[in-house]
Amino acid sequence: MQAMTQADTNSLKVFAGRSSGLVAERVCARLDLTVAKGRCDAFPDGELITKVDEDVRGRDCFVVLSTCQPVNDNLMELLLWIDCLRRASAWRITAVLPYFGYARQDRKDEGRVPITAKLVSNLITKAGADRVLAMDLHAAQIQGFFDIPLDHLSASPVFIEYFQSIRSELGDLVVVSPDVGNVKVANRYAELLDGDLAIVEKRRLSGSEVNTANLVGEVTGKTVLMMDDMISTAGTITQAARLVMDRGAKRVIVGATHAVFVGMALERLAAAPIERVVVTNTIPADERRTPIEDKLLELCVGPLLGDAIHRIHHNMSVSALFRPGTGPKR
Repeated sequence: MQAMTQADTNSLKVFAGRSSGLVAERVCARLDLTVAKGRCDAFPDGELITKVDEDVRGRDCFVVLSTCQPVNDNLMELLLWIDCLRRASAWRITAVLPYFGYARQDRKDEGRVPITAKLVSNLITKAGADRVLAMDLHAAQIQGFFDIPLDHLSASPVFIEYFQSIRSELGDLVVVSPDVGNVKVANRYAELLDGDLAIVEKRRLSGSEVNTANLVGEVTGKTVLMMDDMISTAGTITQAARLVMDRGAKRVIVGATHAVFVGMALERLAAAPIERVVVTNTIPADERRTPIEDKLLELCVGPLLGDAIHRIHHNMSVSALFRPGTGPKR
């Protein structure tokens, strides 16, 4: 990445939402900047107020904020940041969403329900955002929900770099897709890591319960790597781990961009035959992760986001960040 000039430093501002302070710091370290001065405070009744503490008139402003738990509070904070910057005469406002909440409500799967991902997209646009930078959207079609430009990043280069650094340790490797919908992603990892491919057939019984029945492919005596965009309740990934171990796998390593970890997820992961859980810091870690701290590894996406922001600021191609096979799912 080219070094920034003084003019670049003056015109580019990166603000941090309360849920993404650490990621924003890593982004700014990559850009050789300090996090722009601003704050979001809560009144006793729960209302939020944002305040930008430096001049942003005519500046290119980026707000780094994951709309993770508490989802509604973080979403409202994002809208306030955008409105605040717009009223302060920022030249361009980009919402940087390491994790996009409500992404799983991307269609009407039964009658009389909303398409909430589209509603949230409309809210961000109407608040005054000029652009969105998101990472590993749960459904690729969400890109089309926005009426403003959206750059869709994949955390795969971060994962690939890590797994290639320990490739000799992994030995005979098979990448297992925990469900049919993730086959393309699993196949990319298999190609880049010189491994085989296998697929688990999953049937969802309810919003929190799944049933894994069949395995297509050979895992006997091999290291299994299972990659997904998120781990939420961990029902899918833990059942798949038990299935491949029952079929003779040597060990199981799990990777996911977004560590949502809700409900009984941590307890399930702690009890499952999983050697390592590799996630990124798109969602901030907290003390709740203690049950799996001995098997949890967190990778940082800050430099990748920083490179994307640099390219957006300089009107350069964002897709050029990804070599063939490491881009986001389509």
